Amino acid sequence: MLTIGTLANIKHILQKELFNANGSNSERLLSVVTVTKTFKKKDKRACYLCVVTTAPPVPVVTLCLVKQSEQRESEYKRKRSWQLDEIKWIDGRNEQFETHEFDIQLEKLYKWYALNLHERQNFLAVLNRQIQKYVRGQQRAEFRNVPLAWLSEKSPEKLAAGRAGAGGNAVQKPHNSDDEDDEEEAQEFTALTDKEANELGKLFSECDFAIKDAEQFIEQLSRELHDLDGANMQSVLASEQKVLKMMEHIDNAITEADKFETRLDSYEDILGHVKETMEKIGGKNAMIEIANNNNIKLMRELNKVISQLDLPHSQQQALDDPDLKTAAGRKAAITAAQCLQQAMNSDIDPTLLRLEAVQDQRKRFEKWKQKFSATVSRFLNNLFIHLGNEIGDMPLTSTELTLPNHSNVHRELTPYTELMHWSKAMDRKTYDGLMRVYTASLSKIYDRDVRNFFNLAKLQVSDKLRSSREDLDMSSSSRKSAVSTIPYGTLGINREQWGPGVDSADRVRFDALLEKVLAELEPIALQEQLFCINFFQMDVISPTTKNTQTTLEMDKEKEKDKANEMSQSFNASTVSPTASVAGTDGTAVPQKRIDRQINEDVRKLMMGLFGCLEPELVSFIQSFERVDSFYSLYVLVRLTQHVMSAQDTHSFLSMTFASALVQVKRNFDRFMQQQLLSIKEAKLPKRSKAILPYVENFENFAQTAEGIFRKSDRRTDMEKWYLQLVNAIFEGISMHSQEHPKTPSQVVRMENYHHMYALLAQLKVPGLDALKKEAKLRYNDALKAYVTQYFGRPLEKLNQFFEGVQQKVAQGVKETEISYQMAFSKQELRKVISQYPAREVKKGLENLYKKVDKHLCEEENLLQVVWHAMQEEFIAQYNYLEERIQKCYAGAMINLEFNIQDILAFFSDIARSH
Repeated sequence: MLTIGTLANIKHILQKELFNANGSNSERLLSVVTVTKTFKKKDKRACYLCVVTTAPPVPVVTLCLVKQSEQRESEYKRKRSWQLDEIKWIDGRNEQFETHEFDIQLEKLYKWYALNLHERQNFLAVLNRQIQKYVRGQQRAEFRNVPLAWLSEKSPEKLAAGRAGAGGNAVQKPHNSDDEDDEEEAQEFTALTDKEANELGKLFSECDFAIKDAEQFIEQLSRELHDLDGANMQSVLASEQKVLKMMEHIDNAITEADKFETRLDSYEDILGHVKETMEKIGGKNAMIEIANNNNIKLMRELNKVISQLDLPHSQQQALDDPDLKTAAGRKAAITAAQCLQQAMNSDIDPTLLRLEAVQDQRKRFEKWKQKFSATVSRFLNNLFIHLGNEIGDMPLTSTELTLPNHSNVHRELTPYTELMHWSKAMDRKTYDGLMRVYTASLSKIYDRDVRNFFNLAKLQVSDKLRSSREDLDMSSSSRKSAVSTIPYGTLGINREQWGPGVDSADRVRFDALLEKVLAELEPIALQEQLFCINFFQMDVISPTTKNTQTTLEMDKEKEKDKANEMSQSFNASTVSPTASVAGTDGTAVPQKRIDRQINEDVRKLMMGLFGCLEPELVSFIQSFERVDSFYSLYVLVRLTQHVMSAQDTHSFLSMTFASALVQVKRNFDRFMQQQLLSIKEAKLPKRSKAILPYVENFENFAQTAEGIFRKSDRRTDMEKWYLQLVNAIFEGISMHSQEHPKTPSQVVRMENYHHMYALLAQLKVPGLDALKKEAKLRYNDALKAYVTQYFGRPLEKLNQFFEGVQQKVAQGVKETEISYQMAFSKQELRKVISQYPAREVKKGLENLYKKVDKHLCEEENLLQVVWHAMQEEFIAQYNYLEERIQKCYAGAMINLEFNIQDILAFFSDIARSH
């Protein structure tokens, strides 16, 4: 078993050879234990577990594994190192009995066998203290099966050293605290320095006999020690006087220090009184400064209230007795009213409103406001009535189609605009009353003007219509006793049965008249609307009325900001704010809702002024439509242009035009529905041409419609009806072709489909391309059916002969052996061919041409087309017969008496002769 001396020797060697070798980065060995692995107890090489720390100020404690070198036993190498927080737990195996084994859990489990129990105990105690000291919280390793005394006492190494010192008459230091334990633990074994080694060597060289005779050496050392003690005592006795003198000086210094301390205490008391006095003075200054600041703020607030609620005497007089007739008086009154409004809407702290002076001033403001508002209301009310009566009494002598302009009324009222704005902000009841009076006064004038304007327009329509119909009435009086009830231009009725109509020139004049009417209405209505918006401030929903009848509605500054952000959007006729306005409850009103409210208010006012405009406009349009049902097409296009050209569709005039446009569109759809119904219900007269009435009438209808809708935005409406009408015409052709009294159905279909195809190709309507192709297809089918039926087979017997030949071939007879059949011999074929000489064939074709000429009408010019189709059919039949002859009777020298050139000559001669 290793002793404490052996342990100290190992620590000394490891400290010197291994841990001091790093120079300035040297480490200090705290504890060491000699171990082997549990399953390698017979390993002769030494293995050491060491607890090592670095130098302050930031010591780092590590666990090291050191082994002896295999080549040199005096050389040690560090194999592994672990930080303390890498240790998971330490297991001493047995807490009750002494054992050499213990386990340490690192990155893996290490099982050790300690060669010395004291080393093992000391190592575990030191490792526990270092872990407790440098490892935090839950990262500390757990010690298992280790006696608690080991974890709280000094290391056995120190205790053994202490007991050894006590046995050698040495003084043992008491074990007072953990700090002392740490200090003792921090002490390390230190080797002799070179100087100490030299002194010790010199001593041994002078006493060589000490090795042989220890007692003689001890005696010599005792004598030298005795001589040194005596010398020390003599030196002390010799310096006694000096010591006494020095003690006296020390006493004097202590006395002076006491005096100095007493004086310092008195100074401290004085300074304490000064400090208290200065603190009191500082507190008083702070209170004075606070009071001064409060007075300044109060003065500033009072000056602000006084300046806000102050109204000069001159303005008070202007409010008491305003002069609204002169420009100077109006200016003074408006300025005073605006100052009163600003004062009543001033932003004053609610606490200051409870001041009696403020309340009295506000009461005076309310009296001035009521008095001034009553004066303004009375004056403007009389002015509105006067202007309405003055202009209303003026007779209208002009016969020109113009709408009077009342800009003079606007000029008269413009100087009073700011007074009206003030009334809206300060007295809404008065404002609403003035608006009603203005509407009632001016509406009589506009009603009179609008009615006279439309009456004059209707009179011009009647005059133009009367002059254009004189010749028509005179020419038709001899053949008609009464005017037909069938409207002019009905597609499914013959033109002879139509009622009287107008020509294209009349329609152009009517359209120009409507354009003039609409053009005259726009500037008058827009001018009046613009004036009303500005005069009645209709671009602001609710102006600043903070103190109107003691009701808080809106904050003035906020409303100013909102009003400044408004911009006109009514085509210079109405104004819409571009930002949300705060409502009376403080919430933000949506922008669309603001615009809608403004537009609604403007339209309501304009409806009161121009109440008869829409009924008169609709009545005027209906007067056109009673004259000419086609005029609904013109009105639809013209009104659409005016509605679409308006920059704002919510203005009064745009809404009026749009409402009239809805009725016009209904009339247009009704007219087109009647046309469609007339096609479906059409009945052919007894004497009817091949071209059906609705096919013939559709050309004039389509050309008229295209002239109206060619460059219009409503073209899509017309194209939708085109599709329905053309499909109805196609169905009618198929149905009525069977009912025609004289003309074959194939001819009726052929000529009518050809007529529709030519018309659709001429119109060039993109939406009708598919129907144009269908018309051509139906025309070709009808042409083919007509040729097949009426051309037939001019060489009938010859065709029948070869049909019999074909039957024999089908039964199995070869084509080269047909001539051996009795019924189909060469002689029989020659007999049949002899029945069709060229002269007879030409004569039959001439008769056919005459029949075709009787079937076809001259308007469509289809005779040559049909004749050419029959020629192609005859040539096809001729080629078929020639092919049969050459296959079945080859080499018989049998041919028809005419060839293809003869056929072409026949057809050409017949066509030229007629």
